[in-house]
Order: sequence, then C-alpha cells, then structure tokens
Amino acid sequence: MKYRRLGKHGLEVSELSIGSWVTFGNQINEKVADELLTTAYDSGINFFDNAEAYAMGESETVMGRILARKKWPRHSFVVSSKVFWGGDGPNRKGLNRKHVMDACHEALKRLQVDYLDLYFCHRPDKHTPIEETVWAMNTLIQQGKILYWGTSEWSAQEIMEAYHVARQNGLIPPSMEQPEYHMFHRQRFEEEYANLYKNIGLGTTIWSPLNSGLLTGKYLDGIPENTRLADVNMSWLKDKLLGPGSEEKFEKIKKLKTVSNELGISMPIMAIAWCLKNPNVSTVILGASRNEQLVENLKAAEAVSLLTDDVVEKLEAILQNKPVDIDW
Repeated sequence: MKYRRLGKHGLEVSELSIGSWVTFGNQINEKVADELLTTAYDSGINFFDNAEAYAMGESETVMGRILARKKWPRHSFVVSSKVFWGGDGPNRKGLNRKHVMDACHEALKRLQVDYLDLYFCHRPDKHTPIEETVWAMNTLIQQGKILYWGTSEWSAQEIMEAYHVARQNGLIPPSMEQPEYHMFHRQRFEEEYANLYKNIGLGTTIWSPLNSGLLTGKYLDGIPENTRLADVNMSWLKDKLLGPGSEEKFEKIKKLKTVSNELGISMPIMAIAWCLKNPNVSTVILGASRNEQLVENLKAAEAVSLLTDDVVEKLEAILQNKPVDIDW
C-alpha cells in the first residue's frame, strides 16, 4: 500500500481507503464489517470513512465496536465523520455551531475514540453563515476533538469563502474536500477545483469511484438479484444510475470493458486505478459488502502502472468528457 499526503498537509493517508456508506449497520452484519475492516487494515489501509448520517448513526456505532475490539494503536489509523444530517427536530440538521459541536461529541462516543482525524461538513448549509461554521470547526480543533476539517460536495466558491474567513480571522481553514469522482463525473474535480489544488493545497478523499457499481459492468444485462439495486428501497439510486442518459453510458461501459479485458484486469480495478492516476486524489474510498470484493478491488493500486499514456488516450476517446485544457 502506498500513502499520499492530504493535499499540502503533513497527514499521510493510504491511497485506497474504506467507507461504510450503505453497508455498515444497514446491508451487512457486524461480522462481515469486522472482516472488511480487518482485511483493509492488514492490507495497509489506514483511513476509515464514516458519517453521522450513515444508517442514522449505526454505521459509526458498528465501526466503533470493531475498533474497540481490535485495539489497533491509535496512531495507525485515521477515522472520519461528517456533519449535516443528524435527525429530525430543531438544530439536528445543518452546520450551525450547536449541531456541529453536538454531532462531533456524538460521533466520538459512537466511534469510541478521543478525537476525529478528519471532520467533514457533509454538504453546504444555505441557512448558516460560513463564518459560524468555520469558527465552530476551529473551536473543535483547539479543543483537540478533531485534527483536520473539510467539506464534502461544496463548490469551489464556497470552499474559498471558508478559506478566506479562516485566514482573515487567524483560524484554521478547511484542509480537504470529499467529492464524487469517477469516469462519468469529473468536471467539478478536474476543472472547478483545479485552482484549489494549486493555491491552497486542497486534499481530496474521493467517493464512488465505481459510480455506485455502474462501472463494474454488472448492470449491462439488467439488475442482478444479489445486488443492492435489486432492493426496491434503493429506487432513488436506480433513478440516478439507470435514468436518462444511461443508454449512452452503457454503450461506453461496453467499450471500456473491452479495454479492461485487453489489460487483463476487471472493470472495477481499471476504474479505481483510473481515479488513482490523478495526482490530486489523496485517497480513493472503496465500498464493499463482501470480503472477496474488497480483496479484488485492492488490486487497483498495482494496476495504475498499466494505464500508460496510450491506454489513457484510448479511454478518453471512449469517455469523450475530459474538461477542456485540463492536463494531470
């Protein structure tokens, strides 16, 4: 496993990490979750991603019990939480000072740790001034409850506003962003954020490298019964993945699959390796519901070398979506 700096910052995170969205406390039992975290840790992964919204807090509770049992040295892993969707009722949602503080304390209890390495603002909050959120995050850092704070799915303008508020008031600015990034979703990461990597050294912990499974190629012949999209309760995700424009995506996926076959690797490995090839990616968050699935996807780290300039050019000819004048 290789490690990358979190942008310009000193913290090192494994280039592949594991997240618990949709799985821990929801789709899989604690035994499987334990196997996944153990395989990840034994493979050199040191970043475990979580959020207050995942399974209504149960995801963090499950991860916390596993971390407590394992007794891994605290210096050997990095754990995150995210704040925005805490539940129903006043001050249970958003990025106001009270919810930011309450959510952090609750995450610490669920994860059974003394501090969070990374703490993300899960979405921008149109109802709370950015300076209020920046001050709250700075307070948590001063109290030793979080080490780095960042954003998730914020615009470049919003990130820069938070950065300037911090600098003007002698506070600690956001260090990282957690955006969606994969072969079919790249404009924000590659174009909108381009100056943020250069000017403020923004780190990134990207999610959905497989476009929620679409880039595995397993949906080309319909939705298999043993996949999460077979669940009727996942209709919102079905609409996102299989809605308008999906036919064009499927045609591209068929061509991408041909390239992965030529390289002698699976579609998921190629798609994850493609994300890793971008030097502005600090870590790629993997999701898995089975241990063998995680073991297979970990091979992506070694597959990056297969994506030569010629191969990348072939992939770009298929995708036809590279932002103008963007060169990694």
